[in-house]
Amino acid sequence: LSAQESRLVELPYSSFDDDDDDDDGHSLPEDTAEQDPGVWHPEPPKLSPFSHCMRYLAFLWNLLFLLLGLLVLAVGVWGLLAKGPLPGGERGVPLGSDPMLLFVLAGLGASAVSLAGCLGAFCASPCLLRFFLGAVLAFGGLEVLGGLLLLLARRRLRDRLRDLLLLCLLRYQEDPDLQFLVDEVQRSLQCCGLESYRDWESNPYFNCSAPGAQACGVPASCCQDPLEKGSVPNAQCGFGVLGLGAAAAGALVHPGGCGAALGTWLR
Repeated sequence: LSAQESRLVELPYSSFDDDDDDDDGHSLPEDTAEQDPGVWHPEPPKLSPFSHCMRYLAFLWNLLFLLLGLLVLAVGVWGLLAKGPLPGGERGVPLGSDPMLLFVLAGLGASAVSLAGCLGAFCASPCLLRFFLGAVLAFGGLEVLGGLLLLLARRRLRDRLRDLLLLCLLRYQEDPDLQFLVDEVQRSLQCCGLESYRDWESNPYFNCSAPGAQACGVPASCCQDPLEKGSVPNAQCGFGVLGLGAAAAGALVHPGGCGAALGTWLR
């Protein structure tokens, strides 16, 4: 018995339960689990420095366009709310044809697309990035299509632009948005009227037979020096210009029309 007991002591320890577990494949030795922990807990792939840089650049770029879109949206909303009703109680321009509505729609579109780009780049969301890419491609396709249509129909558009400018001259005092746009075009392009400054005679308020103070005059945006060496623009610098000769009027206002200047700027 003593000899058998000594032989049993020398045998390595084994367990039937451990052998069964190993054979069934339900458990692994502790050494194996400690040597290869990644089998059970895989780590996500790390982004390279270039990927981090592109991610932050996309976020900042879309954030800039988001702020610009919100600014355009605020200008459009302010333009719609700042218009008071006419003395008769009716709005001067219907909401569907109000130019400020274009600012609102453009601001909403730019803000939505830029916000999707910001969140998609920051959160690494494939859904938002797909929406952003699709919107950018759609806008690019619309720009290309619009450019081709302008190129093909440039003669017809030139005639329509001429009629539109003439209508702007006739309705100059009726719509504050239209008045603002006409003044900005004349001031920035340094022009006056459609073909020349004398086109303002077609306006019932600037015609020489009109009873008001603006009779036989042009808007202040036509003046070459509206400040007149001062700090405040003179709103009456164009009064009486239509009653002067061509040389005297040319010294006060821009004699050329906005039709040719606007066509050159558009090209």
